[in-house]
Amino acid sequence: MYIVDRTLRFTRGVLLSYGPKSIKTFFWDREFSNGQWNFLDDTAGDCVYSHLERFSANRAILDLGCGPGNTANESAPVYLKYVGVDISEEALAKARRRTEQNGRSRKNHFERGDFLSYVPPQKFDVILFREAMYHVPLGKVKKILDRFSEYLADGGVFIVRLYVSRKGQTSSRPAAMIGIMEREFDVVEKSHYPESGSTVIVFRPRGLSLSENGRKNGARHN
Repeated sequence: MYIVDRTLRFTRGVLLSYGPKSIKTFFWDREFSNGQWNFLDDTAGDCVYSHLERFSANRAILDLGCGPGNTANESAPVYLKYVGVDISEEALAKARRRTEQNGRSRKNHFERGDFLSYVPPQKFDVILFREAMYHVPLGKVKKILDRFSEYLADGGVFIVRLYVSRKGQTSSRPAAMIGIMEREFDVVEKSHYPESGSTVIVFRPRGLSLSENGRKNGARHN
């Protein structure tokens, strides 16, 4: 039974990373509609929020793989504009309901799409990857980040949160992703949170100047 379960989880993971959009949409809509991801509905206090708030005050955020709207509704509303992208209409419907209930409809906007091929409508000051980065094939991490670099405003940053360790054991794939970001980009902040096993890394493309506004954010490398 263990082998069968592991095989099914592996197959699902492959399809969600490499499968066609129709397959990804089917899986995510089904899983969100049957309540499989309801445990994600409350992530208040997530370690990524303090980093996000430092870099998003009066600025625009692009949240790739936004799910049911946690970032859009739990982070402090210091941002000017938020655009969340997700492949699941079921997740986006929940995100929109939460946004309406929280009175953030003027700030928050949601678009349906596969973030791997999504083309942003403008440049953003912050491009955020939370759980979404797990669905980027390891060999495409730099390619995806390079493509989205074109949509970073002057002084803009990527913010990525990954669970790098679980129960004290390092997870090799997320750790390898962090390694790519450290080697290929200029790291502004990097913090590890042992209680959750999460690492948050803030970085920008090499050679991208830090704007005056970015300096005011107190950008630093921990």
